[in-house]
Amino acid sequence: MLPSSPFLAVLVIDEVCEEMWRWEASRWLAGSHCRYVLAWGQYCEDWAESVDDANLEAYDYDDIPEDKLVMTTSHEEEELDDVFWFAKHRARHPTLVLSHTVIIHIAERGRKDVLEKQYGQA
Repeated sequence: MLPSSPFLAVLVIDEVCEEMWRWEASRWLAGSHCRYVLAWGQYCEDWAESVDDANLEAYDYDDIPEDKLVMTTSHEEEELDDVFWFAKHRARHPTLVLSHTVIIHIAERGRKDVLEKQYGQA
């Protein structure tokens, strides 16, 4: 279950997915309380762009209110440990305090316990 207050999402992309599914997921993120997305893994730049576009689309490509802005970063060349550390210690929204982090694992087989432990150690 997603937080009902603004949150940060770390996308751990271990599987290539269909473009339309990525767009629907990006729209879902932009329409939720997600206000920062760190994308890591396969085609992470495409994911960051999709979320950016979905956020713009939600406001008819006009100005996005500061409290509705979804920040995005992609981390293709970095280790996941470093991305988790950045999410915990450096990622900041310009106007909101994001006190919740959600790890979204895109894969055929989950590894929830491993990812949560890895995040906890960052």
